[in-house]
Amino acid sequence: MADSEPGIGRKILSFFINENTESEKPSTVSTPAPAAVAPKTTVPNVAGTADVDRKFVEHFVDLLEKANLPGPDYFEYKQALQSMEGLGLGEEKQFQAAWASFKAMGGAKDTNILRTSAEQYLGILDKDRTSFLKDVDVAIKNRVGSLHDELKKLEENNTAFTQQIAELQKKIDDNKNRLGQISGEISEQSAKINANKESFEVTMNSFVEQIKSDLNKINQYLK
Repeated sequence: MADSEPGIGRKILSFFINENTESEKPSTVSTPAPAAVAPKTTVPNVAGTADVDRKFVEHFVDLLEKANLPGPDYFEYKQALQSMEGLGLGEEKQFQAAWASFKAMGGAKDTNILRTSAEQYLGILDKDRTSFLKDVDVAIKNRVGSLHDELKKLEENNTAFTQQIAELQKKIDDNKNRLGQISGEISEQSAKINANKESFEVTMNSFVEQIKSDLNKINQYLK
């Protein structure tokens, strides 16, 4: 900003936001407030069509203030145009009257100065936007990217866990089926074993009785 343009930042601010709303302060009261009121994060633009972010307003004002060219240019014309408000002039008359005022205060006689300087400021804003978007991409990569990596890892883990659960469930189902089979086999084998035991006992008793009978007869007949 040129030294000959004191307060240009404040002037630039008034070109883009409603200063009346911006400068409103709560009235002083005798009793202290129970808690500090947080400052507004948004302010209305001059056209009244949108609320814009205060921190970005201050950023762009500072950017344009530092880029302000020495001597009258678009911003000085904008100031002259702003002074035409409230005079009851139509838009075309306002722009023409502001141009006359701009020339009277030592501005260039050719309107190209307005176009070239305005285009230069647009270029500065566009360059800043490009830089900002690069920072956004880096932030997304660093912050959001790591979250995406974590999300993917968790999804992969869940897929693996789901597969493991399915495998375990299959093993449980197989075990249940085998348990049912074993119960039947136990009954079947127990019946076979008991039948074999009974057959053994019957057969052995037959032998025992035969031998005992023979022994008794030996004792009886062979003295």
